[in-house]
Amino acid sequence: MVEDERMELLTRTRPDRLLVAALLSWTCAVVAVITGVWTALDPGLLLGPPAMRGSARGTALVLAVVAVPLLLVSVTRAVRGSAWALVTWGGSLLYCLYNSVLLLFLTPFNAAFLVYVALLGSTLWSLGTLIAATDLHQLGGRFSARAPARGVAVYAWVVGCLNLLLWLGTVGPASFGPFPAAFLDGTGLTTNAIYVQDLAVWLPLALVAGSWLWRRQPRGFVVVGAILVLWVVESVSIAVDQWWGHHLDPAATVVSSSVVAPFLMLAVVGAVPAVLLLRHARPLPDAPAATPGASGVATGVPAGSAVSGRGAPRRAR
Repeated sequence: MVEDERMELLTRTRPDRLLVAALLSWTCAVVAVITGVWTALDPGLLLGPPAMRGSARGTALVLAVVAVPLLLVSVTRAVRGSAWALVTWGGSLLYCLYNSVLLLFLTPFNAAFLVYVALLGSTLWSLGTLIAATDLHQLGGRFSARAPARGVAVYAWVVGCLNLLLWLGTVGPASFGPFPAAFLDGTGLTTNAIYVQDLAVWLPLALVAGSWLWRRQPRGFVVVGAILVLWVVESVSIAVDQWWGHHLDPAATVVSSSVVAPFLMLAVVGAVPAVLLLRHARPLPDAPAATPGASGVATGVPAGSAVSGRGAPRRAR
């Protein structure tokens, strides 16, 4: 009896956590719009070389007009019972997290510093609350047996390994001097936060999550799906920031208009495995009729759904 009561309390609590994650994500979206609009449209805000200023403004534009709408649509669909929207919700937050770090550490200190900090903080709290509210095993179990798990896992491995080799091929030789490293020429930077993030967090995570997906472990569907969303939006972001940086300084070597089309194509190519995977996520169980005190009704989250940790059959590993 005590265990049943504890599980019933958990069932009521986790949808409440999802509501908190939704509210935090809306806050994150507001901060992201302020960040994106201010950084992209205020030509006097940023300091440093023109190419780097243009690159940051391009990133900010994609943050406001691509990542934020994706985040809001995902939150809205997720609280109505969409399993795939929970994954794209996480992926859009990963993009906000990734680029909030870049805005903080790849741009000289400026008037928007506290806004950038607010973006990083609201993203971290949103993502942490979303993870706490979501049972990854149950959510991953919503993907059907027809989902192309191994094909998508191979794609994640290929992209991850190629990116890893590219970064190590740049950073490795530079570690032996002379200093400052040649890859920093023209950037005005003392180091590159892109290499830090990718080598320490995102590329290892993609490779490990790919192994989970290869074995059809539920967490692999969720984590790889979110990373694919991050990669697609980031590819668009790179194309835009390279175009804007080149527009402000055509002679700069740290940006190039020649990579705009390839990265837009990479975004299209990357969207294919993301769609192929996410389209096989079955909707969460329907919510019961609205009655006072019904579990999940107050928050708009289906009772017995993957976010509550009950109702969905577990997939064998």
